[in-house]
Amino acid sequence: MSGAYHYRNPDDHDSFNELSSEDDLDLNELDPVRSDRLSSTRGIPSSIQDGKAKGYGQSIALSNLRSVQRGRRWARRNHRDGVEDEDDLRGLLSEREDKGDNSQKGTATGLSGLTKQGQHRDQESQGPLARLASFRQSLQLPETLRLEFNEPDGGSLASNKESREVLVGQLQVKKYPANIVSNAKYSAWSFLPRTLYNEFSFFLNIYFLLVALSQIIPYLRIGYMSTYVAPLVMVLTITIGKEAIDDIARRKRDAEANAEPYTVISLSAETVKKGKRTGIPSRAMSEGHLGLQGTWEFQKRSRDLKVGDILKLQKNQRLPADVVILKSIPNDLGIDQATSSAQLEAIRAPEQGATTTSEALQNDGIRRPEPKTIPDEKTSGETFIRTDQLDGETDWKLRLPPPLTQPLNAVDFHRLKIKASAPDKRVNEFIGIIELNSRQEMRYDPHLSQEDSPTSLDTNAHQTNQASMQSLPLTIDNTAWANTVIASNTTTLAVVIYTGRQTRSAMSTSPSRSKTGLLELEINNLTKILCALTLTLSIVLVALEGFEPTNKKPWYVAIMIYLILFSTIIPISLRVNLDMAKSVYARFIERDHGIPDTVVRTSTIPEDLGRIEYLLSDKTGTLTRNEMELKKIHVGTVSYANEAMEEVASYVKQAFSGQGLKSNFQPNRLFTPSSAHLTQINTSSTTRTRREIGTRVRDLILALALCHNVTPTMDEVQGKPITAYQAASPDEIAIVQYTEQVGLRLAHRDRQSIALESTESNRVVIKVKILEIFPFTSNSKRMGVIVQFSTGLEEPVYENEVWFYQKGADTVMSSIVAANDWLDEETANMAREGFRTLVVGRKRLSMQQYQSFTSSYKEASLSLHKREITMSEVVKKHLENDLELLGVTGVEDKLQTDVKPSLELLRNAGVKIWMLTGDKVETARCVAVSAKLVSRGQQIHTISKLRTKAQAQESLDFMRNKTDSCLLIDGDSLSLMLIHFRHPFISLAVLLPAVIACRCSPTQKAELANLIRTHTKKRICCIGDGGNDVSMIQAADVGIGIVGKEGRQASLAADFSVTQFCHLTKLLVWHGRNSYKRSAKLAQFVIHRGLIISVCQTMYNIAGHFDPKGLFKDWLLVGYATVYTMAPVFSLVLDRDVDEHLAKLYPELYKELKTGQSLSYRTFFTWVAISVYQGSIIQGLSQLLVGEVDGKRMLSVSFTVLVFNELIMVAVAVTTWHPIMIVCIVGTAALYAVSVPFLGEYFDLRYVASWGWLWRVTAVAAVSLVPVWGGKVIGRTWRPPSYRKVRGI
Repeated sequence: MSGAYHYRNPDDHDSFNELSSEDDLDLNELDPVRSDRLSSTRGIPSSIQDGKAKGYGQSIALSNLRSVQRGRRWARRNHRDGVEDEDDLRGLLSEREDKGDNSQKGTATGLSGLTKQGQHRDQESQGPLARLASFRQSLQLPETLRLEFNEPDGGSLASNKESREVLVGQLQVKKYPANIVSNAKYSAWSFLPRTLYNEFSFFLNIYFLLVALSQIIPYLRIGYMSTYVAPLVMVLTITIGKEAIDDIARRKRDAEANAEPYTVISLSAETVKKGKRTGIPSRAMSEGHLGLQGTWEFQKRSRDLKVGDILKLQKNQRLPADVVILKSIPNDLGIDQATSSAQLEAIRAPEQGATTTSEALQNDGIRRPEPKTIPDEKTSGETFIRTDQLDGETDWKLRLPPPLTQPLNAVDFHRLKIKASAPDKRVNEFIGIIELNSRQEMRYDPHLSQEDSPTSLDTNAHQTNQASMQSLPLTIDNTAWANTVIASNTTTLAVVIYTGRQTRSAMSTSPSRSKTGLLELEINNLTKILCALTLTLSIVLVALEGFEPTNKKPWYVAIMIYLILFSTIIPISLRVNLDMAKSVYARFIERDHGIPDTVVRTSTIPEDLGRIEYLLSDKTGTLTRNEMELKKIHVGTVSYANEAMEEVASYVKQAFSGQGLKSNFQPNRLFTPSSAHLTQINTSSTTRTRREIGTRVRDLILALALCHNVTPTMDEVQGKPITAYQAASPDEIAIVQYTEQVGLRLAHRDRQSIALESTESNRVVIKVKILEIFPFTSNSKRMGVIVQFSTGLEEPVYENEVWFYQKGADTVMSSIVAANDWLDEETANMAREGFRTLVVGRKRLSMQQYQSFTSSYKEASLSLHKREITMSEVVKKHLENDLELLGVTGVEDKLQTDVKPSLELLRNAGVKIWMLTGDKVETARCVAVSAKLVSRGQQIHTISKLRTKAQAQESLDFMRNKTDSCLLIDGDSLSLMLIHFRHPFISLAVLLPAVIACRCSPTQKAELANLIRTHTKKRICCIGDGGNDVSMIQAADVGIGIVGKEGRQASLAADFSVTQFCHLTKLLVWHGRNSYKRSAKLAQFVIHRGLIISVCQTMYNIAGHFDPKGLFKDWLLVGYATVYTMAPVFSLVLDRDVDEHLAKLYPELYKELKTGQSLSYRTFFTWVAISVYQGSIIQGLSQLLVGEVDGKRMLSVSFTVLVFNELIMVAVAVTTWHPIMIVCIVGTAALYAVSVPFLGEYFDLRYVASWGWLWRVTAVAAVSLVPVWGGKVIGRTWRPPSYRKVRGI
């Protein structure tokens, strides 16, 4: 990797322009006599030489000289802390920000004014900041404290489009966003405006707002104004309160994530003291710990991390921000706590301004002795990260610290500066530069020799200039983004470069939106119909009177009064009841022991769980555990799986155990393929066939143990050392773990060699030298290695034992291995079982063949045109032909618990399932098969690597005739489809039984969710567990997050949080069903309750010669909607038509919910007809039987029948009785009976106590209820609903 980096020549003009140190002082300039001559001989650009104001003449920053002495005294005081003498000069160089007087500008402006940053600072120096800098200089404060004066709390926030310069381990010049995770929907300022806007976007609330405002006008006032205002205020208070509670809960959960502690490396004790003042625990590091001498570490909350902070990260730790890796130290190398001074000098040697060995050779042809260095494995850092939470890929990613920083001691990190590109949401791209300002070791000497020639001065100036700075480019390989996880057993030091909303994961996430349930939208449409009915009824009543009302009011005023009187037709309490019901449903879900730890984060959409049409699921961590296991091998004539693996272990034991090797007279000899006959089974009872099978098994296991990129590491579990493995792919780790299980352990692996040991004898049995590695790529789909076996003897250690091993996908390996008659059949069988298949082969190379390949391969690697293609052609010609087929392996990606039955149940429930993943095509296919996302025998049509519009059109035309097959499409092809054939593609895709999209970015996932939602107008549910799923979850109608092993970001951003995928079935089939059915029934009864009282009002006005006055006023109106009917009606939230067992046993019941039949226009108008009938009977028959149109007697009969009619209607509608229902109905009836004596203002109490009142109430109620109940019984008998069929009722 070092070849990708190059050191920048400090003499180069472009490099010179990038210097940003403003007060770096060349010591050669301090002699007034020599300064003029130096300015012309140093090679400084002429633009600098010409300007005397830029100070390369006699204008010398003498204040810096005075500060040197103070810096030396400060350094000596710190000498007891281990600071060396070179820190004397650091006191001089630390005056980087001082630019207060003209003499200072001579040095500062000349060097750093060439950059934009330097120009910006020079502009700032002309004012109060200059005086402040001068004041700081006179105080000679430590650097950390002085930089606090410049802390940009009041400065402008760096925008998302600006590149940045990051000073490592120091305070930054610019202000950057706080490193906080926020899933809250509202801020303190936007909460009320947004919630009020959302509430009044419903027609129901606008209508009642207008009705309440109308009561301000005395001409329109009917009864008490509070009668109309109070219900609206109560509705808004409850709904807005629920939103506030939900958002506060989100903020609390965000606060927990933002409070996660991280270890920060401080280069100054003042920072640690500041941490103590803020209550952050801190501790001084032990000197020499991990080579971090002179530094301190302390704990810092995630939200307090800032750009420039240096993080110390360990294995399995999640990254809180976007970082650049500076240093990686393996934890299993047994690093001595006290690193020797010689080693430290060896590390620092390249930093002293000297050229590297290669540079020395290029400059003068003399090879200088290389400095003493720490062994390569300690200085060449490698860090593996898991990115499945970011991009969905299961393979680990290799990240490398820059060669410039890996050998650095942490105490020198303050000399680093990083120039990074502007924040971007592209997770696979990064451009940056890292610069190292070298420590000046020379001392000031004002007396230069007068005999120094210009040539020698020029040479000194060149060397000083060259030593001033080194720089290297930074790429994606040097970074780790937020929400990725350290996977390797290393201590990783990294500097924060992007925080908060500027991180890659945050920029890929769409903002939270307020979600409205489908049921609420349907009810909103029904209220518009009710309003139209109310207006029509008001106009009809005024028209029947010839538009000349009897109360002498204008006809339009009479219409408005009628609208207010009939406002109960649109029940304001409907929103209150539904919102309270949602809270009950949320509590039911969270208290369900069958789905423990489930959290409802958005309690406004539980009914949508019962209306899901499409399910969009992530793969890694959602359907799978991302844990691989080798389950099956096949060696041509026999396959091994499950218990048969014991036979494989016996073959390996016999082949590589000490017994087999003892048969050789040379006990130190190692196993090689050529010596295989020495380790074959020698027992007389062994048949030839068994020996052949044993040989095949041994050769396959040996190939698997050698052909990989896995590195063994030492780890500790409960205080005991164990061997762990790290690699880019979990498949390879699974294979190496399998070889260890059967008897062949990977003992050592580096870039040059591999050592294998027998688990039986615990001794090394195989050693190979790695000659060449051909890594796996998505294009080649295979990886190979050329190794040379060691015999273990002192004679020629390597003797013509060169072998080429290769493994890869069957699609490419079938043409590489020798002809056979079983490979295609066996790989197809494994694929049907959902295994990820790998074909393994080998080829022996003579030394002549190997040398021929090496020369051709090296020549191809030097090609400037189509290098990769040329190199691959050489490999194909010399190696990839007629390989000996050793066998086939089947690796299983372990599924989450009960994924198969869950997907099958959802498919039977009519839910169409899409799997969206960032993983590879082959992996996605295998998981789809193993998880039964694709049914047995169903064709999988693959669309991948589309590049042109014509290819996309051809694929689309082919799919139109395959609507019964499953579609597998990659990210690039999907992008092409959405660009050119957006509508035709989505119209076809939504008809397919299953769709698998792989190599999907987070943005593509969210785009697909939005596209399906807008195109089909159906409810979609998205489920995932990673940060890359947040956008998709927030774009869905119902977002479900799984609490992942590496983070909770998806869980925090979701509407519902679960711990396992299988909990989704109960959430939808059981809780979703109950929530929707109960809310639909509740809404119907609330509408019925409002309609029936409005019909009574209408009958009363007709009988009163169209006089627009109220029938039930004040308490009767309020009491009817609350005390006398609310509890029985609301108790319907406890009703259920089937039990949980039947709901899961017959998932087809879920299909009916998606049609919306429980609350449709048909059921709505049915309830309107029932309300009109019952209201007409109650009011009309009461007037006829009592014999008066108005009066307390009629009112007592009418109102009493109205209350008991509602109670009996609720009782008739109950499917499954609950004790609370009985209490509510009986208790409400008793409460009304008790309250009647207190209603003397409205009722004739003496009449109520008579038998005449009782029989009239009974008669009216019977006529009102019996026909309705009879019609319901006949309807159930004639066409029984599905739930009655499965219950056998």
